[in-house]
Amino acid sequence: MHAVHIVIIGRVQGVGFRPFVSRLAHELNLTGWVRNRSGRVEIHAQGSAQSLRCFERELIRRAPPLAQPETPTVAIVELADYPDFRILASAADETTDAHIPPDYFVCDDCLAEMQDPAERRYRYPFINCTQCGPRYTLIDGLPYDRPNTAMADFPLCPACQAEYSNPNDRRYHAQPLACARCGPGLLFRRLGFVDQTGNEAALAACSVALRAGLLVAVKGVGGYHLLCDAAQSEPVRRLRLQKARPDKPLAVLVPWRGDDGLAVVDTLAELEPDERALLRSPLRPIVLGRKRLPSPLVDEIAPDLAEWGLMLPYSPLHHLLINDFGKPLVATSANISGEPVLTDGEEVESRLARVADAFLHHDRPILRPADDSVYRRIAGKPRPIRLGRGTAPLELAVPFSFGQPLLAVGADLKNTVALGFGRRLVVSPHIGNLGSPRSEQVFTQVIADLQRLYGVRPEAVVCDAHPGYHATRWARQAGLPVIPVFHHYAHASALVGEHGVQDPMLVFTWDGTGYGEDGTIWGGETLLGAPGSWLRVGTLKTFRLPGGEKASREPWRCALAVCWEAGLEWQVGLPDAALLKSALEKGVNSPLTSSVGRLFDAAAALMGIGCYSSYEGHAAMRLEAISRADVPGLDLPLSFNGAGILVTDWRPLLPMLTNPALSKAERGGAFHASLARAIVDQAQHLREIHGVVNVGLTGGVFQNRLLTELAQGELIEQGFSVYLSERLPAGDGAISFGQLIEAAGKGK
Repeated sequence: MHAVHIVIIGRVQGVGFRPFVSRLAHELNLTGWVRNRSGRVEIHAQGSAQSLRCFERELIRRAPPLAQPETPTVAIVELADYPDFRILASAADETTDAHIPPDYFVCDDCLAEMQDPAERRYRYPFINCTQCGPRYTLIDGLPYDRPNTAMADFPLCPACQAEYSNPNDRRYHAQPLACARCGPGLLFRRLGFVDQTGNEAALAACSVALRAGLLVAVKGVGGYHLLCDAAQSEPVRRLRLQKARPDKPLAVLVPWRGDDGLAVVDTLAELEPDERALLRSPLRPIVLGRKRLPSPLVDEIAPDLAEWGLMLPYSPLHHLLINDFGKPLVATSANISGEPVLTDGEEVESRLARVADAFLHHDRPILRPADDSVYRRIAGKPRPIRLGRGTAPLELAVPFSFGQPLLAVGADLKNTVALGFGRRLVVSPHIGNLGSPRSEQVFTQVIADLQRLYGVRPEAVVCDAHPGYHATRWARQAGLPVIPVFHHYAHASALVGEHGVQDPMLVFTWDGTGYGEDGTIWGGETLLGAPGSWLRVGTLKTFRLPGGEKASREPWRCALAVCWEAGLEWQVGLPDAALLKSALEKGVNSPLTSSVGRLFDAAAALMGIGCYSSYEGHAAMRLEAISRADVPGLDLPLSFNGAGILVTDWRPLLPMLTNPALSKAERGGAFHASLARAIVDQAQHLREIHGVVNVGLTGGVFQNRLLTELAQGELIEQGFSVYLSERLPAGDGAISFGQLIEAAGKGK
């Protein structure tokens, strides 16, 4: 007989790891114990040498599907008197080994059980086991035990307690365990009507309301959704009007039908195999798929775009709702546009009183919001547009050790925050756009929660160098040393940090706007080097933004500006044009910019696609949607400016963009192809000078599939190695990650 003490770190809490260890020990006739200890699992096992060797090997090979254990640390210890193998109460201590799992979908076993009338959890909206259910939005602290979750106030009934205590049951030590007798329940509320309590009554009332064309706010895993019939124009139009969201595309929840669950999805979209696999995966994100037309979905869901945002049900409640309704539902975040999704019933009823007609509540608390993740297939694989439920907190190992624990507070739009400590880096789920009281509250809460859950006390705060950012002002008031990082350096460092490239890289960081090192508004930069030592070697010809930030919502301003810069006239027919030109000539509220995002806006306005944007990227998305992929581009002039920076001149594009002899599809295609050609031209010139062969494409502009695929293809043809974001968004959702990589590169 021998005895060993084993410590396993990684994602081993909230994934059924202790019950698995217990079952494996019983299978191998081992005695001892297993317990959680603040982010890691400790095991004392004793038995024959052969059984222990098998045990150590199978701990990793047969680990639960949701677990991500690292190689165990094993030490020989003295034998003790243990008659059997059991799960001990968890122990807490000061540690940074915590790994917080994201929220999981409902597994096949629980789904089958929920659909079986013979089971006691038949149609129970909160069914779960050790392999499924909420985690990130449920966990209040580690170790991961029921008293440290949002289920603390739901004592187990005798039947559930028996399952929880049975080593052979798949619910052995499942912390969110519940049933209709002892767990959370539903309540349906509609103003002027009697509340419907009880799960079946509430579900039935919700289905009736949706069929009647009402807008219903439904509490899910990480927050509330606003649901309505996706086949009726009237409720969708009313949703847009009442939520003040006139154009931004809405996500659609699709029933699970057929052997692979995609029978209804296939009637709505033309999907590649990897998009189909991602829709069905445990992540269950929103996937942007090409529209199949004609469609039963109304045009108002994604006007003037070529894609739907589709998702399959991921929670038991979503399965019940969509199955009862029987056809697709609009399922958009219940929030004020740009803010984090709402999680509290009273706040939802108060803040969305003029939006929702009815509410489906439940009484399981949501401890912190988690919006749905969003993916889009770009350059051969689905890539994240937004990190959220199912994907975040996103943990990444880094090939260095942080000199001190750091907190990064990200950008003001599409904000995420991140922690860097030891050789680990953790990125929060999408928070939203900062600037509102609700956003500031959630931003502050997530920062505090991540520090508490991971047991990390940052010793410095990394922020954007823009002095006016809300996140930057928060950082300067946090009482810690502040490390400012320029926006585009963070973009470039995020891409390098994700791929771990050691050689110098040439990174095209193209986006809307970001504060540049020279005090101008950058957005079309080419950076050479590595984290901590970036050199700006390329850019686009600058132009002024009349009205400053207004230009991002009014593309006609950008169109006027580029025409004036080129000495051309554009008859826009707006009364402010003359006044704006005067202000621009005097430099009043007209900052210089090299922004590719604003150049896209200008192109869209000049082509007559749209002079106004109701959401970020609106005009550019419409432009991409109509553009052909087979139109040749123009060769744009290149020259070095006085600072030795290579500058692409976009002015030759303007006559083409305003040429009525060409269709909009042709003009849009030529615009994309010209910018892709400009990337390749800059890369070739800079390779001759610096010898660089690794090229990165990052920033929000590269969430444009057409531009990215054209540029990537031409770069590869010219012998470059091309890197794109894969686990992190190309846009501002990765800024917090990049801030930490950049700070580490500077030795901070």
